[in-house]
Amino acid sequence: METREDLGSIVSLLPLLIRSSNVFWPSQAVELLKTLSKGPAFSNVNTGETLFVAISDLRGLIPTLPANRLAPFSHEGYALFFDELMSRAESAKWFGEVVPALANLLLRFPSLLEAHYQHADDLFHDAKIGRRLGLRLLPSQKAGMVLLSQELIGALLACAFFCLFPVADRAANCLPMINFDNMFESLYESYSEAQENKIKCIMHYFERICCCLPKGFVSFERKVLPFEELPLHNTYPKPEFWSKSDTSLCPFEVHSSGFIEDHANGAVEVDFANKYLGGGALNRGCVQEEIRFMISPELIAGMLFLPCMEDNEAIEVVGAERFSNYIGYASSFRFSGDYVDNKDVDNFKRRKTRIIAIDALSSPGMRQYKLKYLLRETNKAFCGFFILAKSNSYGKPSQMDGIQGNQHSKGGRKVNCIPRINFLLNEAPSTFANMEMNEVSTNGGSSYTNEKGQTCLDQEDDIGVATGNWGCGAFRGDPQLKTIIQWLAASQALRPFISYYKFGIEALEDLDQVSKWILAHEWTVGELWNMLVEYSSQRSSEETKISFFRWLIPSLIDHHEGLSV
Repeated sequence: METREDLGSIVSLLPLLIRSSNVFWPSQAVELLKTLSKGPAFSNVNTGETLFVAISDLRGLIPTLPANRLAPFSHEGYALFFDELMSRAESAKWFGEVVPALANLLLRFPSLLEAHYQHADDLFHDAKIGRRLGLRLLPSQKAGMVLLSQELIGALLACAFFCLFPVADRAANCLPMINFDNMFESLYESYSEAQENKIKCIMHYFERICCCLPKGFVSFERKVLPFEELPLHNTYPKPEFWSKSDTSLCPFEVHSSGFIEDHANGAVEVDFANKYLGGGALNRGCVQEEIRFMISPELIAGMLFLPCMEDNEAIEVVGAERFSNYIGYASSFRFSGDYVDNKDVDNFKRRKTRIIAIDALSSPGMRQYKLKYLLRETNKAFCGFFILAKSNSYGKPSQMDGIQGNQHSKGGRKVNCIPRINFLLNEAPSTFANMEMNEVSTNGGSSYTNEKGQTCLDQEDDIGVATGNWGCGAFRGDPQLKTIIQWLAASQALRPFISYYKFGIEALEDLDQVSKWILAHEWTVGELWNMLVEYSSQRSSEETKISFFRWLIPSLIDHHEGLSV
């Protein structure tokens, strides 16, 4: 049975016990959770101090959790937040309503998990292609997807809040930590308003789901460009692939203000990720990725089962709901109230929010100008932007070997024809009873039925890319280099546009002018790549020390009439 394999891959990472494929809490843990679910009048849990005692007691009843193995100052962090930083009214609501609701959610966790796997069983039984979507470890170099209900995600995050996930096997599996003890310890050890407000975002999420539990779904996918040649797979492109590409560059939109997550038109949104998904979200981090995880905490669930990304991998999350507004960045980050996410949902009840996590080189210095690392960064972005389905590829695009495919017109521009690749999926009626599974829709993100009668997930290949200074903040990459790399990747992935948010970076002051100049001269991906390689070679050998934009434009003035467009 496929489900047993899935559960077996992740059981050591869960706090539940398992017997004959059934999962359950220890009986004494059930009794403690029942007491917590009745409220502070029965549990006496009405402060951060008593909450931490309850957490410690609950952990002590779970055999897989070693005693006293939480972050040393997490106790003080829980007390600081709930007893000093939270107002009395907020505290009364939290302990009177939210903690009991979370306890009830934890009591239902085993049944939610069993229902999840039962639906997966139905799905595997019906599927002609055996697509697996059950909760399991998604190891490196193995493409795959997990589809979770928002209710199950809520239970997983409640486990993280109560610090119930075992940690022994996480390092061995290259997994980030997911319990919240380090986040609360960081609040106490080096207090900052930003850290306090990160926690406020997550507590707001719990308040929201305890008031009204969301009923949608979120998918988490590991995408891989294999290094080795495999039949019917798109492999890791070589430099010749990029240098010979005659794909036209996609339109480039420059935004001097605004945020990626607020992009008005449909676009995949880039997460400037750490190779360990979430980065410092559950510690002291508070830049682009961490902020995104705070305002959309369902993303944290992926940290449970997605090991770190390798150079040829990306992670895509579809459907994560946003719960919080915010202002500021890094040390100025502040929670600024409730956010109601009105994004449309697809036929699989996923919100039409597609987030691509790609990790850039950290502190690359001069090595970022070497061909090996140019290729690494470009392929990393391409892996995220390109629509991949490793297990169900209809065919290997010939141009992945550097051979040019047929060309067609898309939006008035010449592009290479890459065979359409789709995820094939037969959903079980018991899982998605309210979904119109045979409805054919032209809107991105809907399902449709192919000629074999299989339900396919539309991959929204008609939406663009919303991004910004990927790998240029804490990772200290060259902003101009990273901008061009993302443009190349989005164009080669046949995305119809790239929307770029500058966030006030001085090095990108002329980005709009430069991108318009390049587009006016109808350069291909290959031509721009070759210019980038030439510049990087000169920069690496110290033949030039000027920026790419300043190097690029003077080199063209001799061949064109000025900079006019």
